[in-house]
Amino acid sequence: MLFRIFIDQSGGAVPRRIRLDYLKSDSSQTLREGLEEYYAAHPNLTDPRQLDAAFARIILAHDASHVIYGCDTGMYDELKLLPLTWWTSDYHFSDHLRTLRDPAIGPAVKIMYDDLIKEHGSLWLYSSMLLVLPKLVPELIRLWWRNRGRGRFVPFLAFEPLLDRSLVEIRREFDLLPLMARRPG
Repeated sequence: MLFRIFIDQSGGAVPRRIRLDYLKSDSSQTLREGLEEYYAAHPNLTDPRQLDAAFARIILAHDASHVIYGCDTGMYDELKLLPLTWWTSDYHFSDHLRTLRDPAIGPAVKIMYDDLIKEHGSLWLYSSMLLVLPKLVPELIRLWWRNRGRGRFVPFLAFEPLLDRSLVEIRREFDLLPLMARRPG
């Protein structure tokens, strides 16, 4: 089943929120299938397959991270994804800083921010950041604490060998399941 509808408090099906399968911690989808679902669910995002290879590489890795970590495109998960990636993948904060300064790849990061603004508007972007920070900061502290001394890192830019593996298998191998347990209410 591609989409699952959330059930409201009264027990009736409501289409206001759709739960994608790649967001489920125990998803049996492959990473490739999860990416297909991600792009189908977010048609306003820039498809990296239509971009120059230098741009596409970082955007595709970011999108694969959404799927691997089970993060949606809401502000909470967008703000959570970057530090989570730094702490659990082989793409660390220093790599991110180099990427931002790289004249060939840095503009790709701007495309991701432009997509957010195009989809939701700049007022939404900045007000959402401020609204989610009180919920997010304790979660980030918990994630940082759990990932100190991590020995195995998820491949960020070289994720292609994971494409045909199930998400639950990837999440188990890299000990990501405990990091997916909490979602804001």
